[in-house]
Amino acid sequence: MSMESAEQDRPVAAVAGGYRVDQQVGFLLRQANQRHVAIFSARMGDKLTTMQWSALVKLREIQPSSQNQLGREIAMDAATTKGVIDRLVARGYVSTSPDPEDGRRLILSLTEAGNEAVERNLASAQTVTEETLAPLSLEERSTLLKLIRKLC
Repeated sequence: MSMESAEQDRPVAAVAGGYRVDQQVGFLLRQANQRHVAIFSARMGDKLTTMQWSALVKLREIQPSSQNQLGREIAMDAATTKGVIDRLVARGYVSTSPDPEDGRRLILSLTEAGNEAVERNLASAQTVTEETLAPLSLEERSTLLKLIRKLC
């Protein structure tokens, strides 16, 4: 085991001086996310962001849906969800209509163009997942996903 590897595997308190930001879970999760987003951006078509993709795929699964419900389903706050949906509406991927039971609420549905964008990009999305997890064995992948779900 190299000196650098041994240091990375030591508990944070054992590292010289105790606290090192580059050994903290938040820092490492952010690095992993940055790597994933870079892979996503390079592989996905239609210039979709990770949040737009999540909204499209989840909306396809649960439509019709209120904007608030969709946001909860994809773990986005209301303001972020609104911005994402506004951009998807502007691109013609999502349609909105007033909720007949509550005029303050919008009901969202995928348009034909939105459904086609999802279909076009499903294989790329799977490739993104595979490439993100490529450094890990199948067992490590399973363990990582199980542990991340436990944190969520």
